[in-house]
Amino acid sequence: MMLQLYMQKSFSKLGLFNELPHLGFRDPPVEKPFILILTKIKMDARSYFSFSILLFIAVIIGFIASYHSAEAAMSKGSFEDNFSIMWSEDHFTTSTDGQIWYLSLDNDTGCGFQTKQRYRFGWFSMKLKLVGGDSAGVVTAYYMCTENGAGPTRDELDFEFLGNRTGQPYLIQTNVYKNGTGNREMRHMLWFDPTEDYHTYSILWNNHQIVFFVDRVPIRVFKNNDKPNNFFPNEKPMYLFSSVWNADEWATRGGLEKTNWKLAPFVSSYKDFSVDACQWEDPFPKCVSTTTKNWWDQYDSWHLSGDQKMDYAWVQRNLVIYDYCNDSERFPILPEECSLSPWE
Repeated sequence: MMLQLYMQKSFSKLGLFNELPHLGFRDPPVEKPFILILTKIKMDARSYFSFSILLFIAVIIGFIASYHSAEAAMSKGSFEDNFSIMWSEDHFTTSTDGQIWYLSLDNDTGCGFQTKQRYRFGWFSMKLKLVGGDSAGVVTAYYMCTENGAGPTRDELDFEFLGNRTGQPYLIQTNVYKNGTGNREMRHMLWFDPTEDYHTYSILWNNHQIVFFVDRVPIRVFKNNDKPNNFFPNEKPMYLFSSVWNADEWATRGGLEKTNWKLAPFVSSYKDFSVDACQWEDPFPKCVSTTTKNWWDQYDSWHLSGDQKMDYAWVQRNLVIYDYCNDSERFPILPEECSLSPWE
């Protein structure tokens, strides 16, 4: 399905099974076969046998539904299960049920959190609703990094959402660092207003490619050349972070638009964190050598599917506003990775 069709539908109406990345995992819910069986049974109200079968099927369906509900709850967990506050705990709040998390920025400070665990390769996903209104100068960051800080040898995968004046579109910037070297920025427009509702932002990371997704649509593909190099981060485990902070020296129109502190606090919100990845464990982590037992490390996840290629092509034609691989003034000799095709 092409991205144009996605745009005609409300992403909020997608079901649980449509939340999976578009990598061929389109199996129907387990409950469906039982529902089909139910429709094929010729009911006889006077038949004790038919009633017994229906009761049996109802019990099984209830068990499966309960199993899926418990499984989903375990896969997400609470904030405390997954994250720690990095700084300014007084700028962090949750909804009454604890399922939505809020980070706020004012003239004193912002706020941020990070996962308690490190991971090497996998699928990482979270729903965000960005700061609304006049958000010029405000950056909401959602990223993976090998350390808490901008160390000189860090690896990093970035989503950065660059605020703007009221009525002007948000820009989304992605970047990739290896051993402290980044400068691999891409900037995109979005095909929706990210302040009106929650949207899903995901990263697929394996030894062959890194793909940045927005609502399951691939917006950026960063390939490996399957040999030692200085551009593809694949050796160090990473934490996942998010933060809201002031960057009005560069974030909006190159720093020309400054943060209007009269409108503070600026609040971004999060929910439905999901991770399916290899958890790093010292001193002998199982993630040192990749295997193909996980879907995100199998052949179908080493490249885009046919449908994803159509979506990605549409994004490239319509939403990209900056690509460092096309910036010959900045890079007279293009970086090595720019020669790798995202289509293969």
